[in-house]
Amino acid sequence: MAEKIIDVAVALILRADGQLLLGQRPEGKPWAGWWELPGGKLEPGETVLQALARELQEEIGITVTESRPWVTYVHRYPQTTVRLAFCFVTGWTGEPRSLENQRLQWVVPQEAAQVGELLPAALPPLRWLQLPTRYGISAAGSSTGLPVFLTRLDQALAQGLKLVQWREPAWPDGPQAGSLYTAFEQVLQRCRQAGARLLVNSIHPEDWWHQADGVHLRAADAAALTQRPALPAGALVGVSTHSHADILRARDLQADFAVLGPVSATPTHPGQAGLGWPAFQAALHDAGLPVFALGGQSPATLVQAQSYGAHGIAAIRGIFG
Repeated sequence: MAEKIIDVAVALILRADGQLLLGQRPEGKPWAGWWELPGGKLEPGETVLQALARELQEEIGITVTESRPWVTYVHRYPQTTVRLAFCFVTGWTGEPRSLENQRLQWVVPQEAAQVGELLPAALPPLRWLQLPTRYGISAAGSSTGLPVFLTRLDQALAQGLKLVQWREPAWPDGPQAGSLYTAFEQVLQRCRQAGARLLVNSIHPEDWWHQADGVHLRAADAAALTQRPALPAGALVGVSTHSHADILRARDLQADFAVLGPVSATPTHPGQAGLGWPAFQAALHDAGLPVFALGGQSPATLVQAQSYGAHGIAAIRGIFG
């Protein structure tokens, strides 16, 4: 017998100051007293965004004027299984107020646990909110190209870049090979000084992953694993993906995020046609984790990417020139 899954639209309502709206479940409901994100079940024939708008009107009295999809996540409670379609609500009219006898509270996402017990299904999106929306991927190429890359890295970090991958698969062997680690150390130092996190591509030695802030797994490396890499607390695991199956693999490894692409054809992947936005969006079904769009992306395409469910954009040239 197929598992019954209840579809639910869930809102992340963020004010301009970055605070997030939480509600406390009232007496008489399951998990009474626990805090959650606003939302509710889809009715027959409704889209996620339609259900979201209706539920927020009924539950807290606001009219949604701007919203977008984010992550769809299946959570199993002891008695029910829910498919939670998390969405950002960035525009609304009216002031949120309790219409269902629930308490409401604006919180800084990083401090949400201070209000009280949070529903288990609310914990993943609160963690995902900590991820930046821009992910820069290095392409220094060699010790000769390093000075130019470091200049561009410094510029990007000064402009607020907070997540970087040290990739460098084509760094030459021979006399220059020993310079790769020295270059990695220079990039790590710059990221640390700017308060940015640096992940190391899995083509590089595992001890580098521990020295930095985690690892970015190539799709083939992720496929060869049976569990999440053992890393220090707080380290990140990212995964390169090219299909829905790859994304589900990243989810099963408990990765913190995935990168899907290329959305558009790029010089980095010559001869490889892009997925296109409809296929990108389709691949995010039940992803269970945030996904960055890769391929022809830049800060200028961020809004478009997010309209198709991307958490953000990942790029080499689009971020480092």
